[in-house]
Amino acid sequence: MTTKRITRRHALSAAAGLGAGTLLGIPLGTTFTTTEEPSGEADGATGRYDDATRDDHEFNRLFEHRFDEVQGVSMHSVTGGEGPGMVLLHGWPQSWYAWRDVLPALARHHTVYAVDLPGLGDSTGTPTGFDKRTLAAYVHALVQDHLRLDRIALVAHDLGAGVGFQYAAQYPQSVDRYVHMDYPLPSTEHLPADQYRTFSWHMAFNSQPSIPEQIVDDPEDVRDYLTEFYTQVAHGGSAFGGDRTTPPFSAARIDEYHRTYSRPEVLSNGFELYRSLGRDQIDNSAAEPVSVPTMLLTAEGSLSNTEPTVAPLLNELRSAVEIPKAGHWLAEENAEAVAQEVLAFTTE
Repeated sequence: MTTKRITRRHALSAAAGLGAGTLLGIPLGTTFTTTEEPSGEADGATGRYDDATRDDHEFNRLFEHRFDEVQGVSMHSVTGGEGPGMVLLHGWPQSWYAWRDVLPALARHHTVYAVDLPGLGDSTGTPTGFDKRTLAAYVHALVQDHLRLDRIALVAHDLGAGVGFQYAAQYPQSVDRYVHMDYPLPSTEHLPADQYRTFSWHMAFNSQPSIPEQIVDDPEDVRDYLTEFYTQVAHGGSAFGGDRTTPPFSAARIDEYHRTYSRPEVLSNGFELYRSLGRDQIDNSAAEPVSVPTMLLTAEGSLSNTEPTVAPLLNELRSAVEIPKAGHWLAEENAEAVAQEVLAFTTE
């Protein structure tokens, strides 16, 4: 067991140190073998959906968990507040909990629904695809048929913003305002998927068929991977040219993300978000430019790279703002600024 653990940790560290182009040199379909079977789900490793909130009396006074059956998928969300409906979509490797710090402020003006994407977080079951157009259809069915909301403010981050874009493109009549957070949009004309995958080693690694699951194959590996990744793309992390060595999240927050991603099916579903980027490129290029009033939020220093990939696809891009002192994890690294920008836009 010791030999395997060292090998896996070294593999993850080596992947983090490689350029994405190097990882893209791995032939598709390559498999790694080990002398041990994957350990799968450890007893007690995955916990309950309310592990992070069960003893938080203030949270439970304001919010509640709910589950809705949507086309064969049980979709988990957290809801509370008063006012017009607002749906929040998380990215990778996160869950609804990415919005935990901004929910109280948003809930003073909106009825909020922080949704676990199909197959991720505590949403169980497998959607028919992980391309963002398909996932948007699941979210729309949830919103229309279960939450009974005709129109919403939509806030989406990272790969969840890929879903958010497709939601706004397919169902513009259902969206009052859209906030697109720190996610370049793949498209044939402006950012082909193959080029997208060169931006970071993790995009190339996560896109490989079967390889990520074979390397990150037990709960300890998952925690190592998450912790390393959270650190790299945080403010001051190596993704931004810094030398940060500690994650921006508390151990308790990492525990909550680890709780869900240590489930083999959730981990694999998360990788599928990257494997579907080629399909997303085609779907985004085929979509009509979004006519919904939109605001773009990015990490500090990232606006000039992100805006050119999204602006051609968003006809009503009203504002574009960098969140100060925030890396990729906008809503967690500077919750106050994010809540302020979102509310200023959705309540104007």
